[in-house]
Amino acid sequence: MMERQAPRLPRCGPGSRRAIAHPDRLAVAGIQRQSRRSTMCAAPRLERHRYGKRRVRLTHLDRGVSPHRFAVCTVDVALEGDFAASYTAGDNRSVVATDSMKNTVYVLAREHGVDSIERFASLLAGHFVDSYAAVDAALIEVQQERWQPIEAGGEVAASAFWRGGSELALASARCSADGLELRCGLDRLQVAKTSDSGFSDFHRDRFTTLADTEDRIFATTVSAELRGTALAASSAADDLARRDALRAALLGTFAAHRSRSVQETLHAMGTAVLDRLAEVEAVTLRLPNQHHPLVDLTPFGLDNPNCVFVGTDEPFGDIEATLVR
Repeated sequence: MMERQAPRLPRCGPGSRRAIAHPDRLAVAGIQRQSRRSTMCAAPRLERHRYGKRRVRLTHLDRGVSPHRFAVCTVDVALEGDFAASYTAGDNRSVVATDSMKNTVYVLAREHGVDSIERFASLLAGHFVDSYAAVDAALIEVQQERWQPIEAGGEVAASAFWRGGSELALASARCSADGLELRCGLDRLQVAKTSDSGFSDFHRDRFTTLADTEDRIFATTVSAELRGTALAASSAADDLARRDALRAALLGTFAAHRSRSVQETLHAMGTAVLDRLAEVEAVTLRLPNQHHPLVDLTPFGLDNPNCVFVGTDEPFGDIEATLVR
């Protein structure tokens, strides 16, 4: 007769070897389960919270200057403070309604104008902290579209404007007990180089298929953020001049730089910004690499001496760095 073998237990499940435990282990497991139940029954703690109103569309027109001052903006408001009871107990007595935040944007724009988004963001942030006892900090973020007066026949039109691209001016103001922190910059500044750009001698391993190149299209959409304690005390005229100087530093360096990588060009652009703007203590730049690979025309019996490319949106390289003094 064949000797009967003991049945093999599954690795897991009710009949597994793990389920056959020593009595002491069972006692410990019971204590652990009871402890977990106690923890699960404890009320969760509200670790952090803030709330606000996003994407408030604001267009402000000042006809008292020539050309008219035409500001097309999007405003985000976020408040931090003593609002925990609204989350834990449904007590809304200290809550500033987000609809009131939206209305505040329009009222203060009417009362004070929008000479620059940096001053307007600072005004809004200070208003919420000063006006409501429950508010400990207010963060205001403003984006402004770039509309320019039309020039025709050698004259600048006083009341006609054009928008030539996707560029946005940025301002972020945070007001709290620590004071006012202001950041500003540009976003969606689209640039491209059709020569003087390459990428070679990078690390290679079994995952690498990209070939070295000394001649490629370098296209990117620049985002730049400036930080500095002196920014909060600037005037509206200073804000506008700084924005123009930032754009000029970025564009001039991008055009002149012989790029061996996006990283190197980013560093050169950041260095130029700090050299040009003495009040800026730090600049953060983001340059997504928007690839333009060559189209293979060999199936059609044609060569492609770097003249036919396909622009791609995804995937893309994403390069970011902060330079400080």
